[in-house]
Amino acid sequence: MRLAKVKINPWDRPAYADPDGHSLNVGDFVAVKIEQSNEIAEVLSFEDESKCHGCQPTLTVLRKATPEEIERQPSEEERQKMIAECKALVLKHELEMKLVDIALSLDGSKLTVAFIADGRVDFRDLVKDLTRAFNRTIRLQQIGIRDEARLCGDCGHCGKPLCCRTFLKDFMSITSEMAEAQQCEHRGSDRISGACGRLMCCLSYELKGYESMTKEMPPLGAVVNVDGRKGEVIGHHQLKRTVKVKFQEGDGRGYTIVEVDLDRNKKKQ
Repeated sequence: MRLAKVKINPWDRPAYADPDGHSLNVGDFVAVKIEQSNEIAEVLSFEDESKCHGCQPTLTVLRKATPEEIERQPSEEERQKMIAECKALVLKHELEMKLVDIALSLDGSKLTVAFIADGRVDFRDLVKDLTRAFNRTIRLQQIGIRDEARLCGDCGHCGKPLCCRTFLKDFMSITSEMAEAQQCEHRGSDRISGACGRLMCCLSYELKGYESMTKEMPPLGAVVNVDGRKGEVIGHHQLKRTVKVKFQEGDGRGYTIVEVDLDRNKKKQ
């Protein structure tokens, strides 16, 4: 079965939907049912369920959204006005939360407010005020800080727009071990963290290459013979294809560290 990869709100992760016989194209807006309301979603791509491991449809396409329904969605000017009103109410209640974005349901009866917060927030009074202000059902949705970065956009350390803002569609777990494998953990958390404050997603891009190069090197702690001298491998430099070898002095009181080129014999030939 051919599944449609869709996204409902800008901060949401893509989901797979059963087209249910509808003829769809990338970029189409469709109506999907979520809980007790119908939402508008954009078709991002298509996947063959038999060839896509883990692709399970969680939504069903009801139909294509009509031009009237698409036009009913608030303009950017209207959105900003609504966001400003929501932020004013957040300040009124002195809540430790940051409002990020809003979205209307397909028929305009439900307003979803996306926010970030460090912990749990008691927003019961806020919901009451929002309901009175907009005369709609209110749903507050807490999102992650990485989702905020994707939504708001910025530039990374490389000077280019954030990957999550341009081409990166799915987040993966980025660990400190990835930074260690690429020998950049010593740069400090500020230099290897993105605009969201988390470790940069690009640490995953070259990880397999570094792991492959590391496998071609003697492991740390291994005893190697270099020009007739035995030493211990204490460091790798994958890009230079060199290893740091520690040689113990003859009297046992000191040692020297030498950077050894793994391809030195080939270069001599």
